[in-house]
Amino acid sequence: MLRTISGFDRIGEENAFAVLARATALASQGKDIINLGIGQPDFRTPEHIVEAAIKALRDGHHGYTPATGLLAAREAVARRTLTTTGVEVSPDNVIIVPGGKVTMFAAIMIFGEPGAEILYPDPGFPIYRSMIEFTGATPVPVPIREENSFAFSAEETLALITPKTRLLILNSPANPTGGVTPKSEIEKLVKGLEAHPHVAIMSDEIYDVMTYDGEEHCSLLTFPSIRDRLIVLNGWSKTWAMTGWRMGWSIWPDSLYDKVRKLAVNCWSCVNAPSQYAGIAAIDGPQDDVEKMCRAFDSRRRIVVDGLNSLPGISCATPKGAFYAFPNIKDTGWPAKQLAAALLDEAGVALIGGPDFGILGEGYIRLSYANSEENIVRAIERIERFLVK
Repeated sequence: MLRTISGFDRIGEENAFAVLARATALASQGKDIINLGIGQPDFRTPEHIVEAAIKALRDGHHGYTPATGLLAAREAVARRTLTTTGVEVSPDNVIIVPGGKVTMFAAIMIFGEPGAEILYPDPGFPIYRSMIEFTGATPVPVPIREENSFAFSAEETLALITPKTRLLILNSPANPTGGVTPKSEIEKLVKGLEAHPHVAIMSDEIYDVMTYDGEEHCSLLTFPSIRDRLIVLNGWSKTWAMTGWRMGWSIWPDSLYDKVRKLAVNCWSCVNAPSQYAGIAAIDGPQDDVEKMCRAFDSRRRIVVDGLNSLPGISCATPKGAFYAFPNIKDTGWPAKQLAAALLDEAGVALIGGPDFGILGEGYIRLSYANSEENIVRAIERIERFLVK
C-alpha cells in the first residue's frame, strides 16, 4: 500500500465546486437547474481586456515571466492600490499569482505548523480552515454572527489571541455572508493588534469594490502600525469577471516577500503572460463595465433579500457587500446541508449549505446573486413551492 503524509488526510475542499459538478451533471440529463451556488459573475470579461490578451499572444508574449509577475503588472497593481486606498505600495512588494487561493496557500504555509494557532472567520471561505489543518496548525474560528450584521467583533477576535497565534485571517466584504466590517471596528482591532506584534495578518479583500447602501471598504493597508506584518489578498476574478483567467495579486511585507518568491519558483513558476497583459488592461482601462456589474449586483441583491424574506421559515439579513446572501433557515426545521441537497435534486436550485463554511454556518444557506434577475426570481419561486409542499 502506498503511504502518504498525514496532512493529505486532513485537507478539505470547497464544496461549491462539488455542487457545481452535481448541478452540471443534472443539467446534462436534461434537468432545468438554476445555479446560485458558485461565486462567479455571470458577465463576460470586458472586451478590451480580452483583446489585450489576444494582442499579447500575437505580439509574441507567450514565454516565461518573472516568478513574481511582470513589472508592468505589478506597477499596475500599485497604481490601482493608490487609487482605491490612498496608500502607496512598491511594485517590489506585489506578487502576481494564479488566483486568490494561492495567496491563502502561501500565507498559511509560511505560518502554519504543529503547535501554531491560526485564526480564521467562521462562517468563512472553506479553504482557510482546510489549509490550516493541512499544515498541522490548530484552526481557531473567529465567530461571525448574524446579530452583528455578519461583521467580525474586534473584542471577540482579540480575546482569541494567545502566544501560539501566528496568523489572523480577515475577510471584508465577506464570503459567504456578504458582511462588511465597519471602519470603526477595524480601527479597534488594529489598535488591539499593536499589543500582539507576533501575529501576522492576512486581509482577504477580493470583493473590495462590491459594497452597497453607503458602506465603504476599509483596507487594512491604511493602518501603518501593522504594515510590516500585513499580507493583502486581491485579484481580478470578481471585479472584472475574470474567474477562469486565474489572476490574483498579493501585497507582502519586505520580510516575507522573498519567501513567497521562492515558493513561486518551486510551485507555479509564473502566471501566464497574456493573462498578465489582460490584467494590466483591466486596471488601466475604462471601468464602465465594473460599475455596470456592481449596479446589477445591487439590484439583484434587493430582489434576493425581498424574495427570501417572503418565504416561510426563512429570514435574510441584507448583505452589505460581495454578491452573496446568507439567509437564516432555522425555522424551516431543515438541517442546512440537507435542505441545500433537496433543493438541488427536487427543485432544481443549486445553493450551498452553511456548514460548508464552518461550524457556525449551521442554520444558514449561501445563495450567490451573481446570476440574472430572471433566474433569481425563478429560483425564489421554486424554493417557495418546495417549502410549502
